[in-house]
Amino acid sequence: MHRFLKYSAALWLLTTLPVYAAGSKVIATGGATSIEGGAGGGIVPWAVINGYGSSGQWSVTGAVSQVGVDDFTLNSRSISLSYDNKYELSLGRQQLQLDSMGGELNQQIIGLKYKIAGELLYSAMPQISIGLQHKKQLDFAIPAAVGARDDQGTDLYLAASKVWLDAIWGRNVLINATVRATKGLQTGLLGFGTGSDNGYQYVGEFSAVVLLNPQWAIGAEFKQKPDELAFAREDHWRDLFVAWFANKHLSVVAGHVDLGSIATFRNQTGYYLALESTWAF
Repeated sequence: MHRFLKYSAALWLLTTLPVYAAGSKVIATGGATSIEGGAGGGIVPWAVINGYGSSGQWSVTGAVSQVGVDDFTLNSRSISLSYDNKYELSLGRQQLQLDSMGGELNQQIIGLKYKIAGELLYSAMPQISIGLQHKKQLDFAIPAAVGARDDQGTDLYLAASKVWLDAIWGRNVLINATVRATKGLQTGLLGFGTGSDNGYQYVGEFSAVVLLNPQWAIGAEFKQKPDELAFAREDHWRDLFVAWFANKHLSVVAGHVDLGSIATFRNQTGYYLALESTWAF
């Protein structure tokens, strides 16, 4: 927790600096920052582009998050740059602390996203984006020992996001669906591919969010996982969250996660916390 607090304090201080523009997009339409560094929910990338930069504008977003479950703690930090509400580049770093076993695993992620069609709010067609995440496991000894083939791999995904206005009791609702092609074992934290299967697995990821008002939202997510590890079952991930968009420069997300079984450790449930700061120019 102390690492999350350290990076959170740094981001909080940045929000007190003078900001020349808040960006033209409607508040909350940039989503939050996922644990992999790109715009989305907590565990699922969405089709939205990070930040509040609109046509011809740039946006920079920094985020930190922590997932704490019974036997593991995942700390993530990232920075992303977006332009024209179409292009997004993100750099992320994850550290998985093996609380019960001892030790840690580190992974770096480079993400690219491009909006290819549609609009989140202003068209009948959903906003549709394509993206990739190149991941490199920096501590490969444990993944290799449990059967991982490679220390790096690239996920490819297609995401569609849409907001329906006045959908439930007068509240706006966002729905996102993502299809991912991946070789990652536990999202790459345990390496990529196995000796018996180095092919891509296709999985679905989904998010549903109710926007209670311009600043508050509640939501749920489901992340399908490939089950390729020989020694342990890999379960799907789920979360429930509350998001507070204080303004166009600061947002906070808190939630409950259920990660199922991880490396023979069953019933991994716990909390999710994230802080994001963004600037447009």
